[in-house]
Amino acid sequence: MANEIQNVAVAGASGNLGKEVVLALLEAGFNVTALTREDSTSTFPSNVVSKKVDYQSTESLISALQGQDAVVSTIATAAIGGQTRLVDAAVAVKVKRFIPSEFGVNTRILQGTPIGSILQGKVKTLDYIIEKSEENPDFTWTGISSGIFFDWGLGNGFAGFDKAAKTAVVYDSGDELFQASNLAFIGRAVVAVLTRLDETANRYLSVASFNPSQKQILRIIEAETGEKWKVEHANSADQEKIGLEKLSKGDYSAFSNLLRKHVYADGAGRAVKGEASANPVLALREDDLVATIKEWLRG
Repeated sequence: MANEIQNVAVAGASGNLGKEVVLALLEAGFNVTALTREDSTSTFPSNVVSKKVDYQSTESLISALQGQDAVVSTIATAAIGGQTRLVDAAVAVKVKRFIPSEFGVNTRILQGTPIGSILQGKVKTLDYIIEKSEENPDFTWTGISSGIFFDWGLGNGFAGFDKAAKTAVVYDSGDELFQASNLAFIGRAVVAVLTRLDETANRYLSVASFNPSQKQILRIIEAETGEKWKVEHANSADQEKIGLEKLSKGDYSAFSNLLRKHVYADGAGRAVKGEASANPVLALREDDLVATIKEWLRG
């Protein structure tokens, strides 16, 4: 398969990840079209074409995707079910590569887990994409698992570090390594996939900016601030219990609790290294963990 990708449509382009994907694509020289909902007021750089679409209408999406070589979906988990019509439209206009909204934890290993029940929309969507690709060999896909959104998680408190209060919540031993990626790194991973079509066709790839532990992050924070932080030790199993209770009531904020169990539990094994990492395939260099933390502390 020759490198034939020039025009790329991004669904969810105004979101936290979508913005970084758009910037990475522009920097790499792609022609970018941002797909936005009909009621969106989002704005984009002048060299981005913005098209309002009805995600519930295949016809609307077909019209918007005319002339596109690839589609990258960065839509939020809550809207994942809306990808099916997007897939149908992509097939109809003969899009060559579809990158679904798989960014985050590896959904291919979640069968039978509590967090997997929340992410069934992602699982079913990728299953559907694979089915469509088998029916239409020119329609290819790549799934990208990035682990937790690290810089976003630091800034939004998910990681458990509060720079204002100088406190940290450490789950279990805090020594478990886990897959994590900065948003801009994920953008570069998307570019790498679209410039390596043969190597990435119909593959599920796992990438990571780095694979830190909670204690490693805390050590860097304390070294950079020159202060000891107050540490609260918590149990990841308790997070799972809280998550399951929320889930039983239809409260999908359970995702954060279940994710902490999935990522931080001793023995979870979520680090992506060696043959499990697609960083070498995509020629991606890891980010600098210390530099990332420094930037967060300065912000």
